[in-house]
Amino acid sequence: MFGILILVAVIALSFVLYNRKKKATTALGTVPEKWKKILVEKVNFYRNLNPEQRLQFEMDIQRFLVETRITGVQTEVTIEDRLLVASSAVIPLFGFPAWNYKNLDEVLLYPTSFDRHYNMESREEVITGMVGNGVMEGKMILSKPALHAGFDISNDKKNVGIHEFVHLFDKEDGDVDGIPPGFQDKTFALPWLDFMKKKTNEIIANQSDIDGYGATNRQEFFAVASEYFFERPDLLKAKHPDLYETLSKVFNQDTASILGKVSNIKKSVGRNDPCPCGSGEKYKNCCLD
Repeated sequence: MFGILILVAVIALSFVLYNRKKKATTALGTVPEKWKKILVEKVNFYRNLNPEQRLQFEMDIQRFLVETRITGVQTEVTIEDRLLVASSAVIPLFGFPAWNYKNLDEVLLYPTSFDRHYNMESREEVITGMVGNGVMEGKMILSKPALHAGFDISNDKKNVGIHEFVHLFDKEDGDVDGIPPGFQDKTFALPWLDFMKKKTNEIIANQSDIDGYGATNRQEFFAVASEYFFERPDLLKAKHPDLYETLSKVFNQDTASILGKVSNIKKSVGRNDPCPCGSGEKYKNCCLD
């Protein structure tokens, strides 16, 4: 019954996206070969697409870069940075071609982690990604080192760029509340909330391999589970088949069929290596847990 409700909710979401007025964009051309080379080297999702899917990905990348400013704060923004930000945005919406995020105007890249007041010097908090609100409405902040680490490290089920863009996807209905767009009606929302509670309790009881940050609240559970879905779909499907099936319908994607078993794992971070978030601390003392 829950699966049927999810399917109905996704049909409702598709209808909303279809009827939402698309932003005007300039005509899109062929992606430069240099861009394709970077995408093949850095973005495992793109690397595993067939030629037709790659073309869609390239068009979506271009559309995102036309519509969204990417600004460096005390750091240079390279074409590789832009492509990784755009890939983070395109991957969650890949099942809904030609659509972008209505709640985003600009992505700010920081050279390191930051705190909730956007201070890069403070070490009281280590934040690597944030969706803005209030005076920062329409903006997203990403730590540049953490953004790159999300694509360089493919075996940790983490990707800060994807995580933050899933929050924006969550916000398509007006609120970041952990309830996917299309699920607002209580007929759909209540079974999803019950399901999240069950999976969160498993995390709290140390009976799950889903990152513990997912137990913070339902918003973070949705984002953390989605990172897992896009980073290690093979493992998610094997260990959490019900969650995989649900997210596959939510995002209108069968990521396990695209990525198969984890492939092209580029590197992992050792406990004593510098933390990829840019804090300057060793990985074991910073983001390992």
